[in-house]
Formats: sequence, structure tokens, C-alpha cells
Amino acid sequence: MKKLAPSILSADFAALAEDVAAIEKGGADLIHVDVMDGHFVPNISFGADVMKSLEGRTKLPFDVHLMIENPDDYLEDFVTPQTEYITVHAEACTHLNRTIQHIKSLGVKAGVSLNPATSLSVLDYIVEDVDMVLLMSVNPGFGGQKFIPSVLEKTRELAEVRRAEGLDFEIEIDGGATLDNVQEIVSAGVDIVVAGSAVFKAPDIEERTKEFVSKIVNV
Repeated sequence: MKKLAPSILSADFAALAEDVAAIEKGGADLIHVDVMDGHFVPNISFGADVMKSLEGRTKLPFDVHLMIENPDDYLEDFVTPQTEYITVHAEACTHLNRTIQHIKSLGVKAGVSLNPATSLSVLDYIVEDVDMVLLMSVNPGFGGQKFIPSVLEKTRELAEVRRAEGLDFEIEIDGGATLDNVQEIVSAGVDIVVAGSAVFKAPDIEERTKEFVSKIVNV
């Protein structure tokens, strides 16, 4: 089943609950939570308290994407009954296997994210342990960037690794997804599409969410 995970990084924080209600009504599957620390990426977003403010205000699960240094120090902060995934960057983890096991010990699905220029080879000794691989299709740090087309070939290669090795991890892509390219993205083997400004900057967030969902499920 293909999923849509709108990123609240692009939401209106003065009306966050309302924006999230709109994507839920539109058929979104997850809330993508982009956490940035101003060190691993050149931007600061928000922390666990903002995410937790949505607990009980929506039925959508949280898809937490930690773009931060020393993620092990903060994992527990993002564990709630609604947290389905916590994803860390391979580039930020000195002991990636240990971090993945830490996430799993908290009862949450564990993901690993790779920046656009990071080779899939960093997954060689970890891919059997992860529930999800998130491929960045922009350089992380800011919303509204354009999709990097070369990531599609990287996605196809990862999907082939999954098939050849008989694994069942999900593939997520984050950055630059639009109504114009989302079907090509899903066709490359993606299971979860993150969309930020393309959803939350639309005149009608609920309607735009429905448009994305319709395109994703019809690939």
C-alpha cells in the first residue's frame, strides 16, 4: 500500500491543528515530522513538544525524521503512542546499528535516511535490520526545494536490492514531490511519499491532499 506523509515543516504553525485536520480529511496516511537542529543541517525547525501538541488532535501516526546530530540522545523524546517511525541519518550516526537497535527497543519502527550524495553502500550491513529507508531527493535543511532527478535511479537500485534479497523494508522519498512528478516517484519503487509545500501551501489543503492520494494509488 502506497502512503502519503505530508511534512508539517511547511504547515502554518499558527493553525497547525487545522492544517493537520485538513490532511487527515484528505486521506493522508502519516504526519511527517522534520526535526532540524541547525548543526547537521543549516536550519532549525522544532522539537518534540510541537509534535506532541498534536497527540489526540489527529488519528494519523507520526513519521519522525531526525536531521540532527547525536540522535540517540533524543530518541525517547519522540516516542508516543502515535509514533510509528523514527528515522535517523546514516551520516549522523557513528554506530548506526546501535542506533537502529535503540529505536526498535522503544517499540517504534526504525528508519535510515541517506542524503542525495550518500551511496547505498552504507546500507550493506544494516539493511536487513531496518523497517524503512528514506532517500532524500533534496539536500536537507529547507522546504520548497526542487527534486533531484538522479535520486530516481538510486531509488530503483534500492528497490532492486530489496527484491533480490527478499527484504520487506519500505522506501520513502523526501523532497520536491509535486503532483507532476509523484507518479514517476512511486513508479520507481517508493512506498511512502513525503510532500511539504506542495500540500500545505496549496489554496485548499484538503483538496490538494486528495489529489496526491489519487495519483499515488493509481500508479
